[in-house]
Amino acid sequence: MSNATRYHIIGTAGHVDHGKTVLINKLTGINTDRLKEEQERGISIELGFAPFKLADGSMVGVVDVPGHEKFIHNMLAGIGGIDLVLLVVDVNEGVMPQTREHLQILQLLQIPRGILVLTKCDLAEEDWIDIVEEEVRETLAGTFLADAPCCRVSALRGDGIEELQQTIQKILAQLPPRDEDGPTRLPIDRHFTMSGFGTVVTGTLLSGRIRIGDMVEVLPPGESVRVREVQVHGQKANEARAGQRVALNLAGLERSDLVRGAVVATPGFFTMTERFDARLNLLPEAPRPLKFRDPVHLHMGTAKVTARVALLDRDELQPGESVLAQIHLDSPLVAHRQDRFIIRSYSPMTTIGGGQIIDPAPVKHKRFRAGVMQALKELESGEGSFIVQKLAELGCVKLKELEQASGLGRERVTALLDSLAAADQVCRLGDQWVTIETARAWQRVLVDVVGNYHRDNALLPGIPHATLKAALPAKVAPKAFDQLLGELIGSGLVVQRQEWIALADFTPSPTAEQIQLLQKLEQVYRDAGVEAKGRVDMLALAGIPDTQVEALLAYLFANGTLVRLNDDSFIHREAYRKALATLKAHFAAQETLTLAQFRDLIGSARKQTQAILEYFDALKYTMRKGDERVAWQLPG
Repeated sequence: MSNATRYHIIGTAGHVDHGKTVLINKLTGINTDRLKEEQERGISIELGFAPFKLADGSMVGVVDVPGHEKFIHNMLAGIGGIDLVLLVVDVNEGVMPQTREHLQILQLLQIPRGILVLTKCDLAEEDWIDIVEEEVRETLAGTFLADAPCCRVSALRGDGIEELQQTIQKILAQLPPRDEDGPTRLPIDRHFTMSGFGTVVTGTLLSGRIRIGDMVEVLPPGESVRVREVQVHGQKANEARAGQRVALNLAGLERSDLVRGAVVATPGFFTMTERFDARLNLLPEAPRPLKFRDPVHLHMGTAKVTARVALLDRDELQPGESVLAQIHLDSPLVAHRQDRFIIRSYSPMTTIGGGQIIDPAPVKHKRFRAGVMQALKELESGEGSFIVQKLAELGCVKLKELEQASGLGRERVTALLDSLAAADQVCRLGDQWVTIETARAWQRVLVDVVGNYHRDNALLPGIPHATLKAALPAKVAPKAFDQLLGELIGSGLVVQRQEWIALADFTPSPTAEQIQLLQKLEQVYRDAGVEAKGRVDMLALAGIPDTQVEALLAYLFANGTLVRLNDDSFIHREAYRKALATLKAHFAAQETLTLAQFRDLIGSARKQTQAILEYFDALKYTMRKGDERVAWQLPG
């Protein structure tokens, strides 16, 4: 992807009144303090945004986040989707409390790259600036900004601005582009109503594309709506792409249904979750340990919810420790594997830690279970382990479900599955994927079920195909079942005879009593020939007990003694052969045949004749044209 088609978001961080908004104004020519009270007070309260065109033609979105402690939740809403951060420090004040908290947040969110920007340098001597930079470097030691470039600027006079622009351009050119071909995901950070337009939402498009006319899903509330208009950096556009600041006019969506933290997404791809498994890190600076089920404020994307931390292998987490835990949310939100989040203490609100999601849709875990912890470690250890674990948990899933669960793109998931299949860890059944262990376990189940069915139904030729499929989980698709069954047939363990599945060495074995009943039933139908009446009359004539009927009939159908014309009409095979011979002889001399003609030829009643002819139609021996039939695919 060329620089001209790269889209990135940069953001500011730092203490209140250290010059972030003035700096962005100098870079972009836009005042991001849009609220009257912001301009009057001289501090940012809400998120501010501005487009910024670099010398190479790349368009960058700039997010100006509030620095005041009271508005830290707004800072968190804006900082999560950025590629590059400008950590702004006033040389006259140095590192301040919010500088440190913003740095902690940036570190926990693993923002890719950053630049240290020393502002108001026109108000300080060069030696003093050197001392301040050295002190700031000490604060940054051990963080992702430890080796970050430093730019000294005076936003009022313009000193250092060109150097800062060049540094931004150089770093962004080294970053990988956003995933434009992945699922659409836009966390909403602002929403409002415009007269004549309706609901407008804004946010940073993290992945995918959005075009005018697209149907998108808004979670919550989970409504599918149409994109009426798209704006990118305040300009109308036909399409928005990953890495851009976007405003969307959504048709048919009420603003009252929206909350900041909602997500605009590809319909059906994302789901809301009320809990997730995560790697949780408690900051060394946390004022106290975090205990089991302690309430916290959780920030993820633009969402803010209260949550409780379920520690799984201990009763409390000490400052500086890292642990695998399950987070229970008081309100559901959209979460994806590898998403990062921040937790702040419930009261007073200070940043105490954060982490990364391992599994966005886990079962509820029991505490102090070695198996649970081992499974979580395997989920965390790598993408391949996650895929295998998720397949083992879910049984069988389609590729799209694995995309959703893993947070990876389709190409990456496909490559992982191919690799795991080559290593004989997973296999594909139809359009579903399972672990090899699951597939083998299901095949053992099928063989056992067939054997048990033989034991309980010794007279039947096997188990019906549909009955056997019901032995597996309902989510197993027909194609997946047929593939499992086909492999068993290929191995010689089972055989299929019409709709019946049987063990290879199985033969129906009627008892002496059943043999007598079978002989009576066969004789009744042989004597009736093509004039055999309906099922009830014939069974009554044979005197067959109701409890034995189904098994006896199935036996006679399976060995070909009786031919089942429909649910009510059966005839003996001798009568059937004579009727077929009569049909072939007629068409050898005539081109058409009526029901009345065939009735007279075989000497039967109208109802039985009609059943025989419809059976021939189903076999494609004949084709009906109006009141007549013609020969179609008669057997030789």
